[in-house]
Amino acid sequence: MWLTDPLLAIDFRDIEAAAKRLQGVAHRTPVLTSRIANARCGADIYFKAESFQRMGAFKFRGAYNALAQFSPDQRSAGVVAFSSGNHAQAIAYAARLLGIPNVIIMPQDAPISKINATRGYQENQKDCEVLLYDRYSQDREEISRRLADERGMTLIPPFNHPDIMAGQGTAALELIEQVEELTDGGALDSMLVCVGGGGLLAGSAVAAKHLSASIELWGVEPEAGNDVQQSLSQGKIVSIDTPKTIADGAQTQQCGSLTFPIIQRFVQGVVTVSDLALIDTMRWMAERMKIIIEPTGALGAAALFSQANGLPDMRGKKIGVILSGGNIDIRYFSQLVSG
Repeated sequence: MWLTDPLLAIDFRDIEAAAKRLQGVAHRTPVLTSRIANARCGADIYFKAESFQRMGAFKFRGAYNALAQFSPDQRSAGVVAFSSGNHAQAIAYAARLLGIPNVIIMPQDAPISKINATRGYQENQKDCEVLLYDRYSQDREEISRRLADERGMTLIPPFNHPDIMAGQGTAALELIEQVEELTDGGALDSMLVCVGGGGLLAGSAVAAKHLSASIELWGVEPEAGNDVQQSLSQGKIVSIDTPKTIADGAQTQQCGSLTFPIIQRFVQGVVTVSDLALIDTMRWMAERMKIIIEPTGALGAAALFSQANGLPDMRGKKIGVILSGGNIDIRYFSQLVSG
């Protein structure tokens, strides 16, 4: 059975274990519905609002799950992480809750709100700092590995790590359970999940396919950064230049060596959406559903609303959409949706 496939980095038992660690720590975020969204798409849509998660994004799930398993020596030495923003905040916040020193490597052009929030989680803690780099000329993984080696710290990457993937998968686990509660046992037909490095999509795929073998998983990338779509097409991991897109959480150059085999096996396909579609979706969500989501968080909904090329006809179906986060500077958000 695929559940215990040794070639895959995680199985459903890892997600169940992560859910237990997160119980009482992570929020069980709401699933939102909209009559207008349903009418627009001709489907029953269930939005998993991870924008209401602790630190504002699903990334808290994986970060806490990973750090909660540190040995005493690891906790004492500390953790290194690299991220454009949400994983950075998640590691800093989880480390604060667990009393772990941390160094976060962030691109110098990351949203200032995310840099400030990460530093805010480190405030009044010892041996914590944010280091900035140029994402277009420097290698963040090389910087992080060198720093971890020099200081004896543990490196926790943003997606290519079993504990991160298992933690992220709890979002899909909750979504499926909540839809069953809302519909008196009804099951989702499809789930739309944003994808950068693939941690959320891989974890969601393992959870969803275990609970419902017939469910279809679709990843959504920005048009400028379709490395996972290319990878699936070519049957191998494809690396691209850092994409220029407003979806900063999806500005990855390639998916992970651990996430890709799971995506390859359980995901039906990956579609892309334009930055303009993301802005339209952010505006619609604010106007109609009264919630603020960041561009990366809008990827799944944007694919559905814009009927992204390659997405099958979903009319008459039950669709789950993970709104992955809401961490965006309010002034920048206003500029985007009003422009």
